[in-house]
Amino acid sequence: MSAIQNIVMPKWGLAMQEGLVAAWHVPVDAVLEAGQDLLDIETSKIANVYESPVSGHLRRIVVAAGETVPVGALLGVCAPASVSDTEIDAHVKAFQDSFDWDGAKADTGPEPETAETTAGRLRFLRMGDGDGPSMLFLHGFGGDLNTWLFNQEVVAQSGRTIALDLPGHGGSTKDVGPGDLVTLAGAVMALMDHLSLPSAHLVGHSMGGATALLVALERPDRVASLTLLAPGGFGPAINMDYINGFIAEKRAKKLRAVLELLVADPTAITAEMVEEVIKVKRLDGVDAALKTLRDGLFPGGTQAIDLRDRLAALLCPVRVIWGRRDRILPASQADGVPASIRVTLLDAAGHMPHMESAATVNALLQEVMT
Repeated sequence: MSAIQNIVMPKWGLAMQEGLVAAWHVPVDAVLEAGQDLLDIETSKIANVYESPVSGHLRRIVVAAGETVPVGALLGVCAPASVSDTEIDAHVKAFQDSFDWDGAKADTGPEPETAETTAGRLRFLRMGDGDGPSMLFLHGFGGDLNTWLFNQEVVAQSGRTIALDLPGHGGSTKDVGPGDLVTLAGAVMALMDHLSLPSAHLVGHSMGGATALLVALERPDRVASLTLLAPGGFGPAINMDYINGFIAEKRAKKLRAVLELLVADPTAITAEMVEEVIKVKRLDGVDAALKTLRDGLFPGGTQAIDLRDRLAALLCPVRVIWGRRDRILPASQADGVPASIRVTLLDAAGHMPHMESAATVNALLQEVMT
């Protein structure tokens, strides 16, 4: 086994073909611990910190700040002091000479699928395999299956995973009925029936968290576990400035200010991400669907359904993950939940803990799958 360890450009989501190294957090010769902040990477979707995948002595930085390279390209090299500079030079040259630069950009991985179900057309993305229950990911208001770009591929190493576009979002039907949780939960059950899934580990963010919670309460036989990230349904409070702004704003500058409410660090919101949201909002049926969901889920500026009193009735294992700096749904809504529910509060995260603290969240999700 070689003592030299490669650090390469990660693949965050299906659409990512390349990434910009915005900044390194460590210098050459630093001693790394797996999981520590290593460098900032910007993609067409989001900017985020890449946490070191290895522990070791960083002997070489191959891609400097400001450079853009394809997924899989060599970013840096770790090796013990016993490995000579000449050996490292040879290793880097061999990697660069053998790397398929054109093929790396062409590899898009698995493609989303669509299914005609009792809830209408639903788009979903499958990754991984295994014998146990699948993990089914449910996004929040205004999101889609790409919400899980930092998570699904990682968790798929441990088993079968499926990310769903809920009605009104992504490539799924824009018919959201009266815009209530019952309609969204019905779509989840419809997809599970279509895929012949007797049960699944449900992972839900925000609106998707409330949806997952309702499924678990109404059909406990179909839910193996619940992981709820900044979930709805835990109390009445909701930041309607975000909801209304997301729907109404069509200019990049004003929409950026709205999207920045999602995260603790506003620099995580890239110009490309803002433009992508604008494009999605222009699709036929999206505006009407989002307005119907707003009016159905948040009438009078509060959450329509409070499921907090029913938490004690949950039969499956439950974990709640919340960013302490959440400006959409207050993390205090996790206070005082039944002792059977494990609560993890993340200091550096806002409303998107699965993106802002992806390594921590992924480790917890992989625990569920093993």
